[in-house]
Amino acid sequence: MLGLTLSRHRLGAVLAGLGLVAAGVVVQATATPAAAATPHRILFDNAHAETAGNADWIISTSQPDPLGQDSSPSAETDWTGALSSWGVALQKTGSYSLKTSTSALTYGGSSATDLSNFDTLVLPEPNTLFTTAEKTAIMTFVKNGGGLFMISDHTGADRNNDGEDAVEILNDLMTNNSVDSTDPFGFSIDSLSISSDYPPAISDSSNPVLHGSFGTVTKSLIASGTTATLKPADNANVKGLLYRTGYSGNTGAFFATSTFGSGRVAFWGDSSPIDDGTGQSGNTLYDGWNDSGATNAALALNATEWLSGASGSGGGGGGGGSTCTSAQLLGNNGFESGSSTWTASSGVITNSSGESARTGSYFAWLDGYGSARTDTLSQSVTVPSACTTATLSFYLHVDTAETTTSTAYDTLKVQVLNSSGTVLSTLATYSNLNAASGYTQRSFSLAGYAGQTVTLKFTGTEGSTLQTSFVIDDTALNVS
Repeated sequence: MLGLTLSRHRLGAVLAGLGLVAAGVVVQATATPAAAATPHRILFDNAHAETAGNADWIISTSQPDPLGQDSSPSAETDWTGALSSWGVALQKTGSYSLKTSTSALTYGGSSATDLSNFDTLVLPEPNTLFTTAEKTAIMTFVKNGGGLFMISDHTGADRNNDGEDAVEILNDLMTNNSVDSTDPFGFSIDSLSISSDYPPAISDSSNPVLHGSFGTVTKSLIASGTTATLKPADNANVKGLLYRTGYSGNTGAFFATSTFGSGRVAFWGDSSPIDDGTGQSGNTLYDGWNDSGATNAALALNATEWLSGASGSGGGGGGGGSTCTSAQLLGNNGFESGSSTWTASSGVITNSSGESARTGSYFAWLDGYGSARTDTLSQSVTVPSACTTATLSFYLHVDTAETTTSTAYDTLKVQVLNSSGTVLSTLATYSNLNAASGYTQRSFSLAGYAGQTVTLKFTGTEGSTLQTSFVIDDTALNVS
């Protein structure tokens, strides 16, 4: 049973001094591999009244290039705008190039902010209608491999009093364009004004938006917003990820994703979740980005990463040269085929009754002997060069007989090695201080290793007394 601090030499007896200590991580840092050769290029729109009225949907007052305000931002206040937290978080990864458009959107033109120069377009609650030419540009951009992030607000949120709100403007984009007006994305935005809610995420551990390199999404926030009605008969790839409380299926989708041509689309039903509480003087804003009841930052950032991978290495400028097929790459990822595909120390891959699998019967059990020992588990894998998203995930359970709350006597390292066995990065180090009942999912981005064959290696090192067991199950390396 999970949580029992059993020595593997004495599986039938419980050691004295059960010490399940849910303390802090010894070292758990996101890996910092070499940045991808081509950064994800994101264009935030500010040409459609995104700062009208009580709104400030910009990443920086320096436009088009936010780096003009601060070339190396470390805090959201280093850039000015209610979306500065979003922008700074992306900039700090070193894997994104961000710009702001202040003029009409084009595709295939010579402007530096022409959509052909970007992978993803963010429309943060537009408040003026797109022109016919702009709608053609946007839809062609997505069809040819671009990512489109549409963020709405509640019906009636006409911030510039021109008779149009974001619900009407985004629906007009989808239903009144020259490229495809026959419900191309498979959803329509509802004319609703929902005062408050914390929409929960669906259960889908393989979804890269809900479980991406920026964290796990559990809930979002509605502070006067709307939802979408899904129409899978029109586009089978439409999928609701978070739903208004009490809703599911094709109604009440607060966050949804879809595809169109070679591109990807995301919809969010409220602008409050992306608001970091800062903005122009006199605006009353809401800090949804840091709302403790939601995981809005992870949702925005994971979705941006997913959208930017729509066209592989070539970007959204026309489909690119090569493509990436979304897939899970690890062989025997749940260990149900025993030692197949994996290289492991004797006894590591097991169905022993001393611990329990998260799913199925088999799992990987490193250490747990109560004596000096090192166990390893590894698998080599090639990350396709055209894939811009590569997320390693696994479920980890740690139990221990150690009673200390401060000393890491036993450790588990998660590392990436090259073909020569050289350690390229230590993704995380766990220890007896991480002991807790049940499994916890851990996730890391391996996007920086696109085009390389690497070895993923777990190394458990146990001291001379008092056991610590590191139990792993349901691994995955999802690429897109």
